[in-house]
Amino acid sequence: MKNLWSDRDAKAFVRRYARDGINRDLALRVYTTRLLGGDPRLVLHGGGNTSVKTTATDLNGDAVDVLCVKGSGWDMGDIEPAGLPAVRLDPLRELGALEALNDEDMVNVQRRNLLDSKAPNPSVETLLHAFMPHKFVDHTHSTAVLALTDQPDGAAICRDVYGDRAVCVPYIMPGFALARSCASYQQKNPDVEGLILLKHGIFTFGETAEEAYGRMIDLVSRAERRLREGRKTRIFVPAKTGAATSLRVSDIAPRLRGMLSMGGQNDPTRFVMTFRTSAAIRRFVDGKELSRYARQGPVTPDHAIRIKAKPVVLPRPEKSDPEGFFKSAGRAIEKYKTDYAAYFLRNNTDPQDLKTQLDPVPRVLLVPGLGFFAVGKLAKLADLAADLYENNVDVITAAEGIGRFRSITDRDMFDIEYWSLEQAKLGNAREAALARQVVAITGAGGVIGQATARAFRAAGADVALLDLDAGQVADLATELGGLALTCDVTDDKSVERAFAAIAERFGGLDVLVSNAGAAWQGRIGEVDDTVLRESFELNFFAHQRVARAAVWIMQAQGTGGVLLFNTSKQAVNPGRNFGPYGLPKAATLFLSRQYALDYGADGIRSNAVNADRIRSGLLTDDMVRARSTARGLSEKDYMSGNLLGREVLATDVAQAFVDLAKSEKTTAAVLTVDGGNIEAALR
Repeated sequence: MKNLWSDRDAKAFVRRYARDGINRDLALRVYTTRLLGGDPRLVLHGGGNTSVKTTATDLNGDAVDVLCVKGSGWDMGDIEPAGLPAVRLDPLRELGALEALNDEDMVNVQRRNLLDSKAPNPSVETLLHAFMPHKFVDHTHSTAVLALTDQPDGAAICRDVYGDRAVCVPYIMPGFALARSCASYQQKNPDVEGLILLKHGIFTFGETAEEAYGRMIDLVSRAERRLREGRKTRIFVPAKTGAATSLRVSDIAPRLRGMLSMGGQNDPTRFVMTFRTSAAIRRFVDGKELSRYARQGPVTPDHAIRIKAKPVVLPRPEKSDPEGFFKSAGRAIEKYKTDYAAYFLRNNTDPQDLKTQLDPVPRVLLVPGLGFFAVGKLAKLADLAADLYENNVDVITAAEGIGRFRSITDRDMFDIEYWSLEQAKLGNAREAALARQVVAITGAGGVIGQATARAFRAAGADVALLDLDAGQVADLATELGGLALTCDVTDDKSVERAFAAIAERFGGLDVLVSNAGAAWQGRIGEVDDTVLRESFELNFFAHQRVARAAVWIMQAQGTGGVLLFNTSKQAVNPGRNFGPYGLPKAATLFLSRQYALDYGADGIRSNAVNADRIRSGLLTDDMVRARSTARGLSEKDYMSGNLLGREVLATDVAQAFVDLAKSEKTTAAVLTVDGGNIEAALR
């Protein structure tokens, strides 16, 4: 590893935070915490923690000794001083005299001694930091160190690598007992530079931020060098496979996603998936002994809460027998769920602390010949699980390169997965109405499309933004944590590629908002057939094209779905010289009802929104001026010429789409969003 310490950068941090009244100790603590957190070989997604012992001023104006330690919910890569809440140090150190301390009392003591009651909860390893005598303490889950410790003889390997520079601490679940054990090892070995926590991670310490950080880099580098020594030339022996080529990811993702869901077609509890592959991942999943090394457990207990104790191993999918693959995959997933329930019952034995079983759905699906799928309630949680499992692949590969990977025991995994302090990280907030659902929006670059994307994201859904030019929606996709895709809805291949990308990114699709369109004008008896055909291609056939692609995915999932069409007031109340636009829109309205009729038995609902006079790419400012002038009205009167006397906005249309998506027993409906236009009202 490279030591990234810079005197210039360190001084810049001190100057920057001094303006906010932050002392030098805390400023340097932020600086080196970010250095550690910026390297995924050391820290991933909120893992690890750091601290500094310094002084702060309490409400009475008195200087008190405090421990500034990483708070829950903060990421080391972009931490700020607020992410290192100050806790009175002396009361924490006094706890070292106790023989035992339960988790609830430990948390209460830590919160009671916060200088700011509004600060985040201090790290679950706060007491370990407090019990160390050093000023700066760093903790990471180094990939290299884990590869050494996750071995049957991990302790011997580490003693050989580190000698008297670091001491090995046997695995103990984080909390008070681990803190006391580490303090005891350090007191017996006062000159060590760090602690190697077997099957957990590494602590280093020093009297300066640079010293603690430098020791972390040096000790991890030693682990890296050891892993290079005697590394096997071929780590994973490939399994024997037939000559048939594997199915595409987009072919299998929706079916797998459906297998993971709970509750059935009428009331499904869905999950979102994401796919990962690389040369390293392929070597891993294609290994002959995949079930042995992959089903040992996580490389560090910290991961269990996000990826569960073990992944599910699926068969290799072959084009020659796709149904055989799906049947075998279904059996494997069901067996995983059954085994998970047995694992829970086997370990939930403390009558004083009985747990409630979590969902039995695997968070990682290994697919030989392809890669792996990671699973979460939301796309960002699936991404998090994917990042963690890629880290597991790296650690297991390195461990197998010099020996054999071995994780913690079944019981230890249960204790960490169901640890109340770890479960608190997941939170108990009520899920948003459309959480766990994936929404695709065509014409997403337009005013209505953008408003619709924001409305669905606000309702908890993950969104795929489709537009003729993905660049038009790239920034919005980044803002919403979604997916930007180039899609020409008038082209079969373009639609096929876009929906395959959605299946690969999210696992499938639950809601389609077919919104793309454009307005052609002309007297119907005089308009050229070419114009009429162009309008039908975009304003009717494109809706059919994307709806057909969406329905294929929804049927594969078996969890229902929603089709939503933007049909316009023109579908029921044609305007003069607007026939080329209104005619295909009328056909699309009936297309919506046809889908409701033909696919209702599959739990797929289909509804339409007919809106009027919405400022957008169709009704431009120039068109508003022209139409209001032609009618002898002001622009304001023209745009608010409805029963309510109010202009209808793109956000109103977007909300209509969201409301229809939420209306679980509404199908074949047409929702009017026009402020009240009797002439356009449906009979």
